[in-house]
Amino acid sequence: MSRAKAAPDDRIDFVIITVDGNDPEWQKKKNRTLGINDGDARTIRYRSWDNLQYWFRAVEKFAPWVNKVYLVTDHQAPKWINPDCEKLVLVNHDEFIPEKYLPTFSSHPIEHNLFRIKGLSEKFVYFNDDMFIRGPVTPDQFFKNGLPSDYALEEPMTVHDPMFAHIVTNNILMLNEHYRRKRVLKEQKKKFYSPVYFKGMLQNRMLSVLKRNVFFGFKNTHMPNSMLKSSFKAVWERNFETLDATCSRKVRRHEDVNQYIYVQYQYVNGLFTPYDWGGTRHLYRCNDGNVDRIAKDIVRQKYKMICINEADELDFEYAKRKINAAWEELLPEKSSFEL
Repeated sequence: MSRAKAAPDDRIDFVIITVDGNDPEWQKKKNRTLGINDGDARTIRYRSWDNLQYWFRAVEKFAPWVNKVYLVTDHQAPKWINPDCEKLVLVNHDEFIPEKYLPTFSSHPIEHNLFRIKGLSEKFVYFNDDMFIRGPVTPDQFFKNGLPSDYALEEPMTVHDPMFAHIVTNNILMLNEHYRRKRVLKEQKKKFYSPVYFKGMLQNRMLSVLKRNVFFGFKNTHMPNSMLKSSFKAVWERNFETLDATCSRKVRRHEDVNQYIYVQYQYVNGLFTPYDWGGTRHLYRCNDGNVDRIAKDIVRQKYKMICINEADELDFEYAKRKINAAWEELLPEKSSFEL
């Protein structure tokens, strides 16, 4: 892959994708398109928490420096959204995803084509709709010295979800087609072994004694990703067939690759500035046993950034009421993104 370069532009945009699984028209389109499904089209991927307004309130309160916020939907903008908000850009799938990939009911075609969004800045932060800012954050925590603030921590793949395990493996296989691990570690030594993330540095050194010349996995944190548009373009140039096949599938499949490939491209080309979020970010696996704790943590702002990842074993309606009440307590005032 040819090396991408970060643009000097200081603008940082946010991109968030969401779907309203309760929309009857969307449900009809999904059922009509998929027919008999043999991929990953579980209901859990589409049901709505109805709390996107709190995401926008948090952005306005805790990241007022953001340039633009791109809300990506399939013609499903929330009724409460303010289309005249100066910082808001509403984007529909058919405005940036090539027609041959539409309609889609997988996040992968959406993610792989984000760089095609008209007007999107070179530097942007990508959010799923279960990822929230919950405390003051600065631009340097996302981009520093013109590059994504990130950490390149290697670790053997230990994911438990069968579908995700295959996808992460596909990412690494594609990376190893173009890069030799020993050469990358030599070229990017200061970044892979940065003292900024001391514990991770020790982990990397222990793994490096294996002297493997292929990558065997990276620590993938389900959190917002700082990305460069040029990274997407470079990866597409060398891996068109794989990405084209992924984008052509209507639901997630084991053969897919996901958006982490762009982050990993940035790692192996040194297109990042070492940064350690420390204990300021947290992933919650939301289940019946921890709903109350999550609600309490939201109100007391224990972490600056969180992801509330939904588990199958969940009393969804109870969790939705409890967690949304916590968001309302923390962020009761409307933002300029709302009518």
